[in-house]
Amino acid sequence: MTSNREIHLASRPQGWPTEENFRLVETDVPTPGPGQIVVRNQYMSVDPYMRGRMNDAKSYVPPFALDAPLDGGAVGEVVASEAEGVSVGDTVLHGLGWREYALLNATSARKVDPSVAPVSAYLGVLGMPGQTAYAGLLEVAAMKPGETVFVSAAAGAVGSLVGQIAKLKGAGRVIGSAGSAAKVERLRALGFDAAFDYHDGSVRDSLKAAAPDGVDVYFDNVGGDHLEAAISAMNLHGRIAICGMIAQYNATEAPAAPRNLSSVIGKRLTLRGFLVNDHNNVRDALVRDVAGWLSDGRLSYDETVIDGIENAPAAFLGVLRGENLGKMLVRV
Repeated sequence: MTSNREIHLASRPQGWPTEENFRLVETDVPTPGPGQIVVRNQYMSVDPYMRGRMNDAKSYVPPFALDAPLDGGAVGEVVASEAEGVSVGDTVLHGLGWREYALLNATSARKVDPSVAPVSAYLGVLGMPGQTAYAGLLEVAAMKPGETVFVSAAAGAVGSLVGQIAKLKGAGRVIGSAGSAAKVERLRALGFDAAFDYHDGSVRDSLKAAAPDGVDVYFDNVGGDHLEAAISAMNLHGRIAICGMIAQYNATEAPAAPRNLSSVIGKRLTLRGFLVNDHNNVRDALVRDVAGWLSDGRLSYDETVIDGIENAPAAFLGVLRGENLGKMLVRV
């Protein structure tokens, strides 16, 4: 192959992104230099955090450049190598998604074993979402056996794993919120003790009914009314691990909630934001635990797969709208 297709950021969104903010561009397949490899991407990830990178604003990661390919997690096969230790045919995980062929330094790629799990799993349960769930629940929130755990966006790539890991690590009760009746049903099938559709009424009322004895740990993927409801339901010395706030990623005005932050004082709560890359120390434990749970059938994961690099923008917009069950992937 001599032709490579990439998705470029054509313009910066104002509020909700649209297809017009992206452009499909055809380029030549790159040639590796010393120490470099070329990867034919098989799967790429689209994630909510990418919305923030579309703004020209200072953050923990640089913004996407205009008229240049976006980037993000991807897994694929090495098709050309000028690097020691990486051979043609190896499967690698790297950070240059949103394109069919990626040119990168071999030091920026990590070899993975396709015999352990399908390669797509390295973008989900064995990758960044799995590490986020594991570290956020067990290190950041320091969940203890017997505690009650509440997870928002619980049918997503991270939330669905948080709930299952909580049960496997001895949580007394696990509650999830999701955006449809089908997702609520799926959460119950995954072992959640209770689940509710946040469209069915007040999140605060739904959570109170699901957790009559309060919540000890809240894993926040949403922010807004979910965070407000969780603060209201938290027990003394409860911990909140703040992973994401998708409710406000596309907002053009400041959010109204949470309006009860003063409760943090009397309840002596801990609210802690975190980034997954600050917790690479858990990777070995994650792989050990997850591989065992997968092999004996105690852990399940869902994937929503969209075919074609040209459909990557639609897949990304689908994540923001909550159209995915589990991890949203693009099969390149």
